[in-house]
Amino acid sequence: MILAPLRGVTIRCFRETFAEAIREAGFDEAVTPFVSANPGVDPMRDRELKGGPSGALRVTPQFIGKDPDALRRCLERVKEAGYATADLNCGCPFPMVRRKGRGSGILRTPDVLDRMLAVGCEVMGPGRFSMKARLGIDCGDELLRLMPIVNSHPLRFLAVHARTARQMYEGACDWDAVARIEDASDVPVVRNGDLPLSAKDGMVGRAFIRAIGERADVGALLDRYIESSMAELCGERPVIGRLKELISYWRDIPRWRRLWPVVKMARSVAELRVW
Repeated sequence: MILAPLRGVTIRCFRETFAEAIREAGFDEAVTPFVSANPGVDPMRDRELKGGPSGALRVTPQFIGKDPDALRRCLERVKEAGYATADLNCGCPFPMVRRKGRGSGILRTPDVLDRMLAVGCEVMGPGRFSMKARLGIDCGDELLRLMPIVNSHPLRFLAVHARTARQMYEGACDWDAVARIEDASDVPVVRNGDLPLSAKDGMVGRAFIRAIGERADVGALLDRYIESSMAELCGERPVIGRLKELISYWRDIPRWRRLWPVVKMARSVAELRVW
């Protein structure tokens, strides 16, 4: 089971603070929230990757971009730093990202996708580079039409979020569409999207984050997360933002439904500690 990348949530500090809970849930790997593969940028300066891999959990850096040369340089750097696997983000649904041809937007440029996958498999090696994608942007067969390109590369796996980019995170997952992709795929397909933590298979994110909010020791864990974040970040404001991002996933849990309005309005770490 793979811990899915959730921007601003399943970050390095979170994975280190909640390491025991991650292990107890059965995860043996985490894909990082995406790191930009831009020309002239050293990925090892990113807080997510700085210092290289650590701990027992396999960490797979995920990159987003559309420049094969920039991706090559990023992958060479993370490989030198000790990361054994890497992933390409072909699924970010946010309009400002996909309109630039990144994330799910890369599905509209098959030639770019082909070159990005070729670079990834060349640098990391066969079976060490993967991609995470949506079913498509507007309809659920866009990725399916690209499977000849996907199959032409020795990918480690293809992770498929069972929604289109237009859906964002709303509406039902289309598992029939995922099944059609599985039938057409020559590489392992990893399912993603509303999977329960009990599935013990696939790429799971939101269900695990919800389970954290339901733990009896969540208050102690959050205190540790605040301490770790305070040591990493400058000032209280970014720490408050980080905690609000996490707790926002718990708004429909009875206990947190009552506390969320207070958390949302908190302007200091002291006000934030309502648990």
